[in-house]
Amino acid sequence: MPGDDIENRGGGGGGIAEAKSRANNRANNSIYSASSTSYMIDDSETQWTSWLIPMFVVANVAMFLAVMWVNNCPKHNLGIQGRCVARFLGRFSFEPIKENPLFGPSAATLEKLGALEWTKVVQNHQGWRLVTCVWLHAGVIHLVANMLSLVFIGIRLEQQFGFVRIGIIFLLSGFGGSVLSSLFIRNSISVGASGALFGLLGAMLSELFTNWTIYTNKAAALITLLVIIVINLGIGILPHVDNYAHIGGFLTGFLLGFVLLPRPQFGWLEQQNLPAGVPVKSKYKAYQYALWLICLILLIVGFTVALVMLFQGENGNDHCHWCTYLSCVPTSRWQCHEN
Repeated sequence: MPGDDIENRGGGGGGIAEAKSRANNRANNSIYSASSTSYMIDDSETQWTSWLIPMFVVANVAMFLAVMWVNNCPKHNLGIQGRCVARFLGRFSFEPIKENPLFGPSAATLEKLGALEWTKVVQNHQGWRLVTCVWLHAGVIHLVANMLSLVFIGIRLEQQFGFVRIGIIFLLSGFGGSVLSSLFIRNSISVGASGALFGLLGAMLSELFTNWTIYTNKAAALITLLVIIVINLGIGILPHVDNYAHIGGFLTGFLLGFVLLPRPQFGWLEQQNLPAGVPVKSKYKAYQYALWLICLILLIVGFTVALVMLFQGENGNDHCHWCTYLSCVPTSRWQCHEN
């Protein structure tokens, strides 16, 4: 069964369930506070109505129900009485706890409906899985953790920057997480939106940097965000948690934040109130333009190189032997077998 955290990497058994439960609880709790600490500027500026993030939540819930309908646990567990969990739900009942401790469908169903799997993406040319896996969830626990995080982070961002920019960051970050995950992990499937969620966290951090001069409490905002990010990325060193998806999504969102989330200078916003003859300031500061250009180039080059490597069948571990420790650090209590 695919693993969890906010993103899943496959595996089965009680040890995995324990790691996934710890990861979900800690990541979910720590992410919530990000939306209220990063933004400390005047709330009198224009606010958009958030509708895209709620639509994403509805779409993910609907997709999970569709997956459970297709899974139909009682049908493929005929003759084994009581094996499905919550059998009173009929075809929406969950797989046995030993197979899926997150109360959800089987790994076979997830793979059938679009989970990320290296062989199918590269050898079977099913690149669409890099996108579809973001909209699948391994179970009720996984779904609730992701959607609560998305609401607490995404709604505030959408209110401040609008649905277009936040939608682009969410989708491209999820894609970036899938690409990096596929480059390094080949032996299991993956589902979940953690790449997209970490992308929103990365965008919050770069937005703080690129709009540094307009924040009233810079140190508090920066320290809070860094602590949240370090904690959530640190969770990824647990076994059976796909930290490559976290890192790929975070880096994508971080670069996109410099491209999509710079705020205009105050002088430019107030130019209509200036007397005639007063020179008008540039919309953005010079460093914002510089960061915009550099990050746009890095995004284009990064995606191009990563996709070429992926579809040529390159294994990221062959080019970065120490990168395996970014996703799992072996200890006396667990071993890392994935890579």
